[in-house]
Amino acid sequence: MTYELEEIVKNFVEHEFQQKIKPVFTRSDKSHGDFSCNIAMQIAGILGANPKEIADKIAEELKKQDSLKEISVAGPGFINITLSDAYLVKNLDFNQNKYSVNGLKVLLEYSCPNAFKELHTGHLYQTLIGDSMGRIYEYMGGQVYRTSFGGDVGLHAGKCLYGILEALGGENPDKLAEVKDKSAWISSAYVAGSKAYEKDESTKRQIDELNKRIYQLFASKDETSAFAKIYFTTRQWSYDYFDEFYKSIEAIAFDSYYPESQTMEPGLELVRANIGNIFTESEGATVLGEAKSGLHTRVFITSAGLPTYETKDLGVIQLEKIQYPYDKRIIVTGNDQSEYMKVVFSALTLIDPELGAKQRHVANGTVKFADGSKMSSRLGNVSKAVDVVNGVESVITAGTSELKRDIALGAVKYSLLKSRVGGDISFDLEQSISTEGKSGPYLQYALARARSIIKKSSLADRPINDLTEDERKLAVKISAFPEVLEITITDFSPHNICTYIYELAQEFNRFYEKNRVIGDDRESQRLSLIQKYEQTLGAALNLLGIPTPEKI
Repeated sequence: MTYELEEIVKNFVEHEFQQKIKPVFTRSDKSHGDFSCNIAMQIAGILGANPKEIADKIAEELKKQDSLKEISVAGPGFINITLSDAYLVKNLDFNQNKYSVNGLKVLLEYSCPNAFKELHTGHLYQTLIGDSMGRIYEYMGGQVYRTSFGGDVGLHAGKCLYGILEALGGENPDKLAEVKDKSAWISSAYVAGSKAYEKDESTKRQIDELNKRIYQLFASKDETSAFAKIYFTTRQWSYDYFDEFYKSIEAIAFDSYYPESQTMEPGLELVRANIGNIFTESEGATVLGEAKSGLHTRVFITSAGLPTYETKDLGVIQLEKIQYPYDKRIIVTGNDQSEYMKVVFSALTLIDPELGAKQRHVANGTVKFADGSKMSSRLGNVSKAVDVVNGVESVITAGTSELKRDIALGAVKYSLLKSRVGGDISFDLEQSISTEGKSGPYLQYALARARSIIKKSSLADRPINDLTEDERKLAVKISAFPEVLEITITDFSPHNICTYIYELAQEFNRFYEKNRVIGDDRESQRLSLIQKYEQTLGAALNLLGIPTPEKI
């Protein structure tokens, strides 16, 4: 909404004071108008001039604009602005071409589950963050590439294959046809293998040997041996399980999933090509030393010649760069990987500074339940991602099965997205389904209520020419949506939208409680305003991936 004002002030300041400064307009207290700007004090500090005199000059320039109702200067030089009703109403139609990320190509890498393991609440949370941010970038005119990266090789795969072979009674791929619940069966095999690994040295050596055999499958391109058939069949079961889950939570499909087996060679090639100038040999391993990274020493190729996660991460970046011409790449992981990602990005920047500058890491916290418990897939007490959604759905008693699912998704998504990305999340089932608090169902109901009002009116909406005080408050809140989107992109945190739409719904409820719509002399105009509210709230819920049922 403030784009035109920013241009006017920026051009005037450059012409009048020879200063190139981007003015910032902030939403102010209602008693001070709609917006406030402190650019006069910024200029005064540079020129050594009186900020109030500068503010007065800028205010006089702004008074020439028909779009502004009132301009005043307060305090040491704050410029307070009240928009005209006509300008405020005009800007309720948002121009997506004005957003800062319009045309930007963004690659989002998130979720990143490992084959042979369950999807847990951490994957659910990361998926919702990435899915929502992808929707937001696209809504604002950006082009989004969605990718995921996970381990199909490594010790966890060896542990799971040990459990699978024990369950099959050896390398008997034909017995796989007897497995019913494939994802649960794989999960139990992984838990069994993890416990066996810690049992004794003999079993540990067996699992380590299975790990090597899995790597050898790719080196020898073996897809036909009994062991290969078991491995590739159960790996595909994992991928099918991932796809089914993403569909069940109505997340937008990924453009690519990169298994570690595919990223090993590009990563190894990159590291080996830079041994001597970036990487060094140390006790048979290839490392990035502290002196080079500026951080801490990390192994990229083990003494056994195997790539570490660091090398595989470099490999996936190489593959993504070839496949997707992005301007910015954002990877979402748990905050326990923050220091790790710094080293990976440091290595990448040393190798390719331009590519390194396009990287951004966003770390999320841990999902806990109201009692503070944390999940562990290794110990078998993991809270499966699907159980969170199903658990919420099971306590919703009213409505069709489709409506229950919509409400459950709204409850889970809003509960997990309403907090700033980075901190731990406490998930409270009862709070998540409340229709009176800050929850998804409350906002779904707020939207359904507005749609009901619109349907009840037999009049056609007409342009809004003027606004009563209560109408204006609602219009001002609606008009803040584009600014909230810009803040959300900067923070990479959908919680800004969650907070905004809760406040928007509250503002609408206050308006509706005090102002009659159906049968009022202003019915047509208020109908237009409610339609703007409905469109804004509906768009925002869609950006969070929250379903919008017609009735609740």
